[in-house]
Amino acid sequence: MRTGRCQCGNVRYESEGAPLGLYICHCRECRKQSASAFGMSLQVPRAGFRLTRGTPKWWTRKTDSGGRLQCAFCADCGSRLWHQPEGPSETMTLKGGSLDEPPDAAAAIHIWVSRKLPGIVIPEGALQFPEEPD
Repeated sequence: MRTGRCQCGNVRYESEGAPLGLYICHCRECRKQSASAFGMSLQVPRAGFRLTRGTPKWWTRKTDSGGRLQCAFCADCGSRLWHQPEGPSETMTLKGGSLDEPPDAAAAIHIWVSRKLPGIVIPEGALQFPEEPD
């Protein structure tokens, strides 16, 4: 069981099930939403997710790969919490910074490295893709 919350604590969640992967995304959208050099997302089974406090706000956007992504955030503090594909999906991604126990980035898969900022060093041997993998 993992838990997470927004910065102010008004929206909280729980997630059960083994994580399917930790992604560090260097795309322009993830840089914008995180206001940083990249976004970090832990892919988990959607069936194991449960909102335990509050009600998130939603924003839906197109992805660089052509899909549509629903983005949950706190209406009070603005923290991005999780993303889920629009429509049926067995998985969703929890934003790394929203987790109460931070993920170990050592084993992260780096995606959209074709758009990473200069000076960002990806650890040697890390799995990486120039865009989004299939």
